Amino acid sequence: MKKFTISKIGAVILSVACLISLVGCSAESGAASGYKDGTYEGVSPNGIHGEIAVAVEIADGKIADVKVTSHGETEGIGTLAVEQLPGKIVEAQSTEVDGVSGASVSSAAIKEAINDALIKAK
Repeated sequence: MKKFTISKIGAVILSVACLISLVGCSAESGAASGYKDGTYEGVSPNGIHGEIAVAVEIADGKIADVKVTSHGETEGIGTLAVEQLPGKIVEAQSTEVDGVSGASVSSAAIKEAINDALIKAK
């Protein structure tokens, strides 16, 4: 009987520990949005055909908008990343999103340019 009671107490303690860790993760994610409001430009020299430039708008400490302002990416391949990634990044509030299939170099360069802008927004 004592083992059963101790097991219940252990389960409660484990549950509380899990909840605390989840709350800690949520708070940590919110801390990542400590950006200063404004529009910041970023650049990556690593596009398929040279430089990719972006403008990242920060509002209320969060990524509000991302625009690729210049690029030389291949039409129908790299341009898919140009079209799709900004929205994914705004939605995720992070550049830690999957790249566009078939446009991995362009995707990486766009993320790099956005990260460059986000560094300036800190």
